[in-house]
Amino acid sequence: MNIREIRAIGLRGATPEGGWSDELEGDDCVHTLITVITDEGLTGLGSVFTNDDLVKSALAVLEPLYLGENALEPERVSEKLHQNMFWLGRGGSITHAISGIDIALWDLLGKATGQPVGRLLGGRYRDRVRPYASVLMQAPAVLADYLLQLKEQGFRAFKIGWGPFGRQSHALDEKIVKAAREAIGSDVLLMVDAGGSDAFWNNGYKWALRTSQMLADYDVAWFEEPLKPDALQDYILLRQKAPVPISGGEVLTRRQAFQPWLQAGAFDIVQPDVTKVGGISEERRIAWMAQENGIRFIPHGWNTAVGLAADLQLASAFADTDLVEYLTGSPYIDEIVVDDWRLDEEGMLPIPDKPGLGITLNTEAVEKYSNQDD
Repeated sequence: MNIREIRAIGLRGATPEGGWSDELEGDDCVHTLITVITDEGLTGLGSVFTNDDLVKSALAVLEPLYLGENALEPERVSEKLHQNMFWLGRGGSITHAISGIDIALWDLLGKATGQPVGRLLGGRYRDRVRPYASVLMQAPAVLADYLLQLKEQGFRAFKIGWGPFGRQSHALDEKIVKAAREAIGSDVLLMVDAGGSDAFWNNGYKWALRTSQMLADYDVAWFEEPLKPDALQDYILLRQKAPVPISGGEVLTRRQAFQPWLQAGAFDIVQPDVTKVGGISEERRIAWMAQENGIRFIPHGWNTAVGLAADLQLASAFADTDLVEYLTGSPYIDEIVVDDWRLDEEGMLPIPDKPGLGITLNTEAVEKYSNQDD
C-alpha cells in the first residue's frame, strides 16, 4: 500500500481567538487538515498547526520524497522526510507539515491493521482520560461565569490563559485567578498559562517567580509558559525556585530541540504539540526522553479534532499522561467529526478504540469551514 497523493485543506470562518497581541480573526487560517491517499483507496487524516499556504508549499517540496512510499511505515517515512529537509526548513513550516503527514500515516496503519493507534504505540494504559477545558482569560466576573458553564457541562479540570494576564498588573492577575478558583471550587484542577510565547513578552524571571508564589496560594497545578520561549537558563532556575510546577515547550519542534531542555531539567511538565513537533512519531520520542529525565508529558492541544484524537491516542500509550487539553468553543474541535465528544459522569473523555485515530470527519462541516470541495 503506497502513497498516491497528499491533500491539504485550511480551516477558516470560525478560527477562535488565541489571546495573541496580534489577535486572530475568524477568517484567519492557522489549522490545516491533511489527507494521505493510497493507491488502494485507503485514506489517513492528519492536522497541522500552520497556515494552509505554507503547508501546500511544503507538500510541493516534500512530494518527490513521499510519492510511492509505503503508507504503512510512518516512522521510517517521516524520518526520511526529516533527514532530507535539514537544509530546507529544519524545524519550521516543513516540520509542521511533516507532523500532519505522520499523524495521517499512523491513522492509515491503524485502519489497515484494524487497531487503534495507541495500541500500535505499544499498548493502551487507559481507555479514558481527563480533559482540561482550555479557556482564554477575561475580566474576573466574565471568566467566572464561563467557567461555571463549563463545569455544568462536566469539566473537572481547567486551564485559564493569555488575555490580560501578565500584561496589566499583578493585582489584576490575582483577581482573575481568585475569581476562577472561587467559581470552580477547591476540588478541581486549575492551571494558569501566561502565554510567554506571545510577541514581545516583557516579563522575566523575577516576575515569574513572584507570580508563581501567588499561584501557589490558589493551589494552581502548573504555571505554563511564564517566560520567553528561548529563556532556557531562566526556566531552569524558575523550576528550582517556584512553589508550583512549571510547564512549557509548545513552540519547540523536533526532538533535538527538546533534548537540552529536558536534560537540563527546565520543566516539570513538557507540552509538545503533535501538530507542530513532527507528528506522533516525533512526539513519542520526546515523551520517552521526558520520562527518562523525570518530567511529565502532557501534550499541548490547541488545534483541531484530528489533533485531539492524536493526543488521546498518545495519552492511552503513556502511563503518566493523565490529562489532555480541550480547546473549548471551537467548531474545529466540536463540529468537524461525525461522533460528538462526550464527557462521562466523572468528567472523563473516552479514548476512541476504533482503528486508527478512531474518528470520522463530518465532510459537510469541513467544506463549510474550508470553502473547498475537496
